[in-house]
Amino acid sequence: MTEKIKVLFASAEVAPFAKVGGLGDVSGALPIALNGLEEEHFDLRVFMPFHAKVKDYNPPHRLIGAFNYKLMNDTNLQCELYLSQIGNTKVYLLDNEYINHNSPIYHGDWRLDGLKYVSFSLLVLEAAKFLDWKPDILHANDWHTALAINALEQHYKDDPFYKDTKTVLSIHNLPFNGWGSQEAMSMLGFSPTTDPDLPDWAKFTPLPMGISATDLVITVSPGYAKEITTPHFGCGIENYLQKHEYKLMGILNGIDIESFNPETDETLPYQFSTDRLFDRVRNKLELQSQLGLETGHQYPLITMVSRLTQQKGLDLLLDGLEKLVDQPWQFVLLGTGEAEIENRVSHFAERYPNKFMPILKYDEKFARMLYASGDIFTMPSLYEPCGLSQMIAMRYGNIPVASATGGLNDSIIDFQRHPEKATGFLFTDISGEGFASTLSTALKLFKDKVIWTQIQRNAMEQNFSWHHSAMTYVNAYKTLLNR
Repeated sequence: MTEKIKVLFASAEVAPFAKVGGLGDVSGALPIALNGLEEEHFDLRVFMPFHAKVKDYNPPHRLIGAFNYKLMNDTNLQCELYLSQIGNTKVYLLDNEYINHNSPIYHGDWRLDGLKYVSFSLLVLEAAKFLDWKPDILHANDWHTALAINALEQHYKDDPFYKDTKTVLSIHNLPFNGWGSQEAMSMLGFSPTTDPDLPDWAKFTPLPMGISATDLVITVSPGYAKEITTPHFGCGIENYLQKHEYKLMGILNGIDIESFNPETDETLPYQFSTDRLFDRVRNKLELQSQLGLETGHQYPLITMVSRLTQQKGLDLLLDGLEKLVDQPWQFVLLGTGEAEIENRVSHFAERYPNKFMPILKYDEKFARMLYASGDIFTMPSLYEPCGLSQMIAMRYGNIPVASATGGLNDSIIDFQRHPEKATGFLFTDISGEGFASTLSTALKLFKDKVIWTQIQRNAMEQNFSWHHSAMTYVNAYKTLLNR
């Protein structure tokens, strides 16, 4: 039997243990997909901080040991190690005074978050040694674990245990680079990188430091891999990324197509398929009735499930909808986020109570109902490294109107360019006008049931399974190990 490839997968978030956004979804699904490949042989293990949210997860975790990491000032960093499992994948939970099992995933305080994740980046390497499990690949994710790669260089350079370990760093969201962690890095023995190609500010900032030290950088879509080499998306390190483009690649995320399956989704009043789209209409009528909206399939139901942040283009969305208020549509928005945006959303609803309904919370079951009931799903993001909502929406026949950026551009086939294969509508003018114009096109086509039904079927037949993405990761890993 072929020896298994050992991958240490480190992440701040891992669904279902603890999740804030897409990082948690990917870190929960990709390891299971890789370990489940019958044609490949992986021993991929997930390492994450022991957050307070972990306690709510079942099956339970169990303590398997404790160890010390000696800092350069001869003080000891103590750590407890717990073991749990998701599907076929071992999940190790690390806890110490800085990680703190009673703390949230993110404090929103750079000092506390810095101490939490800088210490985790050190301890995750020591945890593998404690287990006597030598990884072939260290796969870190975003700034929270990027310093584990630098720790290999700065703290384990002469350690034979990690002599042959290759490194991968996934970028899920480049703007979040770990700035503010400098105090924690100094305290825990990290030095600035000497890489001359990085700007001075980036030489002691976690994510750029990890990018500099790693063997391979993976972004969560091919489009985003290209975008971050430009001034608009490069967050100040675009010149570095241009110069080192050879170690940059993009792999589109997937979704759990078994969980997100309209034919079997038990959260829905009516399951449906491409051959039973009339049952989908019944979900729409049910939702309209529940929310007190005027019922009828003739009214286009526009939906959005999102964090309410600047990135997600909420200002752009409301500006665009304002231009179309004379048209017959209904809009239901689900999500929470920045107080300022929540307030603007609420004010818009007060002005147009019969058209626009915000539900300022997150509810997984209700989100699925929106995916399965809406006609049009909006994602006017200013940037979107990958995005998963558009894939879920298409799986349920909810047609996306989205900005042509990052993973949205990679996953949606635009009607204007490929009408016969179309799965949605993309706009390149990232403005209220650009959004309004494209949404208007979609609303007109909604009236043509032959065309609209074809777009729905095209969308529902797309394969966004993790299997395809996992095989691309396999090839990336193998290429790295064979260098």
